[in-house]
Amino acid sequence: MFRSFFLDARWRLWSWAGTVIIILATWYQVQIDLEVNEWFGQFYNAIQDALADPGSVTERELLMHLLTFARISAVYIAVMASLEFLLRHYVFRWRTAMHEYYTKHWSKVRHIEGASQRIQEDTMRFAQIIERLGVSLLRSVMTFLMFQPLLWELSKKINQVPFIGHVDHVLIYTAILTSVIGTVLLALVGVKLPGLEFNNQKAEAALRKELVLGEDDNSRADPKTMKELFRHVRENYVAMYRHYLYFDTTKWSYLQLSSIVPYVVLAPTLVSGAITLGIMQQVLRAFKRVEGSLHYLIRSWSTIVELMSVFKRLNGFEKEIKRSNTLSSEAEQYAC
Repeated sequence: MFRSFFLDARWRLWSWAGTVIIILATWYQVQIDLEVNEWFGQFYNAIQDALADPGSVTERELLMHLLTFARISAVYIAVMASLEFLLRHYVFRWRTAMHEYYTKHWSKVRHIEGASQRIQEDTMRFAQIIERLGVSLLRSVMTFLMFQPLLWELSKKINQVPFIGHVDHVLIYTAILTSVIGTVLLALVGVKLPGLEFNNQKAEAALRKELVLGEDDNSRADPKTMKELFRHVRENYVAMYRHYLYFDTTKWSYLQLSSIVPYVVLAPTLVSGAITLGIMQQVLRAFKRVEGSLHYLIRSWSTIVELMSVFKRLNGFEKEIKRSNTLSSEAEQYAC
């Protein structure tokens, strides 16, 4: 899954140079986000001044703020479009590398259940999921590293918490604490999902294989067999849907509750008038970025479950290839 792309000389330009470009582009995206956060503070302060003292801010000044945002957005759009274009090619090259490796050893793995699906579909899904999760993780880490100092600086004036009292830099601790609680909670609720997803893929593969065999053999894919195979598929889906109901209810409840946490923490500061509207927008946006970066596992858990299932299936391929190579080596030594 990895050696065929990152250690094969034919793919080094795409695998290593492509990875470096993706990292740099992601870093630049976060830098743009920091610039946008600064713009929000200036823009909302101008709005507050205009509302509090009519005539103190001219129409031209407000339009210039919007023009600045348009300039930042244009750069962001160009970077995002270019990155997405690169990522699509990157994923397809990775899939190609795996496809060529597995087809080269087809004679050793063709007997494995769902072998054709694993080469045709799972290689594509694996590359896509790894890319999506990898870029998301990279962005989360960079966002936390860049926004955490900003939130620390912005929250100097925010040190009063309802029912608790004085706590310095409380927003940083709140973001970390709520994220850890949510991650642990969802990990506990969704602990059975990887196994169910893997079983689902096995049941689907068995059904698909029988249908393919039935295209050329009238004795295969008879109604009784198909009914039994589909019963396994249905039972697994029902169990998986039930667990996803628990998981999704917990996830969305947590995300909705966490969205009002910064307002609760800010309540004493807002009532006292210690910060301006612009600073409040900067603080809220920085808090959401820091907290959101720590929500990586929460937002990606369903995708991680899917990846674990695909990994198990492809790993079965690689174990069989390794076993066959070992047997061949032993046979050659015995013959000698």
